[in-house]
Amino acid sequence: MSTYSIRDLEQLSGIKAHTLRIWEQRYAIIAPQRTDTNIRTYDDQDLKLVLNISLLKDHGYKISEISKLSPEELYREVVSVSERRLTYPDQIHALTLSMIDLDEEGFEKIIRDNSFQFGFENTMINIIYPFLNRIGTLWTTGSIGPAQEHFISNLIRQKLIVAIDGQSKQSATGKKYILFLPEGEFHEISLLFADYIIRARSNKVIYLGQNLPFSELEFVYERHKPDYLLTILTSQPANHEVQPFVNRLATAFPESQILLTGYQIVGQGIDTPDNVMIINQINELVRIATN
Repeated sequence: MSTYSIRDLEQLSGIKAHTLRIWEQRYAIIAPQRTDTNIRTYDDQDLKLVLNISLLKDHGYKISEISKLSPEELYREVVSVSERRLTYPDQIHALTLSMIDLDEEGFEKIIRDNSFQFGFENTMINIIYPFLNRIGTLWTTGSIGPAQEHFISNLIRQKLIVAIDGQSKQSATGKKYILFLPEGEFHEISLLFADYIIRARSNKVIYLGQNLPFSELEFVYERHKPDYLLTILTSQPANHEVQPFVNRLATAFPESQILLTGYQIVGQGIDTPDNVMIINQINELVRIATN
């Protein structure tokens, strides 16, 4: 069972820490444990409760009403709301619950229902991608347990690989892209989704995957001379090494446009040489791949 801080709950549920404290003090609706230094800690059941309360509040329930419900009544109300057509934020909450409970069936239902209604790409952009962004910091800081991280990551990875395989059968008539993660970087989900987006628009992808030595990137570059290089920096290189790494990419591959994104890049004040572009939103990559 994982242990969460109040900031973790805020990140995962979207409910402000100040509001969570008010709920605790005014309604006794949530009862965290306390450390020896009086710091609040929460477990999986607390997180599930907060997510379910958030779902009901988003559908018009008042917290004063919710606080009077028994656990059984609360569950019935959540099921009733969930049987309606849920919004994207509701689906993200549901996906978070499936991760906490290691619930593969629940995950499959979310992906199946939304892919049928909106298409796979829109499901990824509007549900999976925001979900990954919401918990990405928690993954890198260890607030989410390794079992939960591996469980949900592998399920999403499986879906992406199947979708990419379907696109790989189409003829590639557009630009050529090399996709890779640098040495020490293993967070591959976003790179796989970039692969799908680029292939879906009839571009050619040379996918090199995670933990790639720079010398191997240079070798492949010389052979293929791509129009674009794309990489995602989530935890590597270290903060002080990011700018030198960006400069090295720009110098080593001057004939290609280099696309960068990830936690170590976006909003970090990185200087971009002329052939380097930072991707702040997934829709920017969609636009580039479409042109």
